[in-house]
Amino acid sequence: MDKFQEMASFVAVVEAGSFVGAAEASGLSKAAVSRHVAELEQRLGARLLQRTTRRLSLTDDGQLFFARAKEMLAAIDEAESEISSRSGEPSGRLRINAPLSFGILQLAPLWPRFARLYPKVSLDIELSDRVVDLVEEGYDLAVRITNLPSSQLVSRQLASTRMIACASPPYLARHGTPQHPQELAQHEVISYSYFAAGDEWTFIAPDGGPAVVRTHARIHANNGDTCRAAALEHQGIILQPDFIVADDLRRGDLVELMPTWRAMTLGIHAVYPSRKHLPIKTRRLVDFLVEALAEPGWTVRRAPG
Repeated sequence: MDKFQEMASFVAVVEAGSFVGAAEASGLSKAAVSRHVAELEQRLGARLLQRTTRRLSLTDDGQLFFARAKEMLAAIDEAESEISSRSGEPSGRLRINAPLSFGILQLAPLWPRFARLYPKVSLDIELSDRVVDLVEEGYDLAVRITNLPSSQLVSRQLASTRMIACASPPYLARHGTPQHPQELAQHEVISYSYFAAGDEWTFIAPDGGPAVVRTHARIHANNGDTCRAAALEHQGIILQPDFIVADDLRRGDLVELMPTWRAMTLGIHAVYPSRKHLPIKTRRLVDFLVEALAEPGWTVRRAPG
C-alpha cells in the first residue's frame, strides 16, 4: 500500500469528519478509504481514530500524526506545483486585498514593477482594513498585518513592522511627555478602531515585564493615516506602525515616546487559501513581494532612552 495514499485518506477523513465525506472529496469508494486508514493504523501499531456510531474523533496519536501528515502532503503538493509551473508564463487576473494605509504607502509603488515583469497578468487591487474572506469573496491573495494569521489559510511573512507610540512636539510641550505607559491614561489619545485589544495598549519594559494601560481616546478612526493626521495637528498620542510614521519621526514632526519600552511588533504576511495547485501567477506575486520587501525602507532606529 502506498504510504502517501494512506496518509491522504486519513487526512481526508479527519477534514471531512466522516468516511463517506472523505470518499466523496477524494473520488474513492468508502470501502477503499476505510481500508487505507485501517492499514495505516495497523502499520503504525496505533489507533488514530475513535469510532462511534455518531462521530469520529482523533486520539492523541491521531492528533500528532494528522498534523505531521498534513504538513507532508502540503509540502509534496507545493513541490509538484513549483516544478510544474517553472516553464509556464503567468497570465490572468489576480484579485488582491491589502490594508488601506500599507497599500497606498508601501504597495502602490510596487504594482507597476510587477506589471512590467508579467505583462499577461492583470491586477485587481482592493484596499480595506477589514478582514476579508478570501474564499467567499474570491480573492487570490491578501496582505495582512498581524501576528496571528488564520490557521485556515497559508501564509508567508513578507516583512515586519514595529508599533510606535508618538506625538507632536507642540502637544508634548502643552501636556508633558509621558515616561511610563501608565501615564498615557491621563493623555489625549487618537485610537485605531481595529486594534484587537481596543483601547488597551500593551508595552514591554526593558526587563521584559508587561504594562497594560487603558487609554481614553478622544478620537477613534478606522484608518492609521487619519490617526497620524490628527497627531500632526497636535491632537494627542498615537500608537501606529513605523511604515506610517517613519518619515514624520525622521523629520521630527512626531517624537517617539518611552523609547525604552517596546510596543508590539507585527508580521506583514501574504495569505492565500491553499498551497495545493497554487496558480503560477499567485506564486510569482508572493515571490515578488518577498523580494521587494526584504529590506523595508520604513525601519526606524529606536530613539535613545
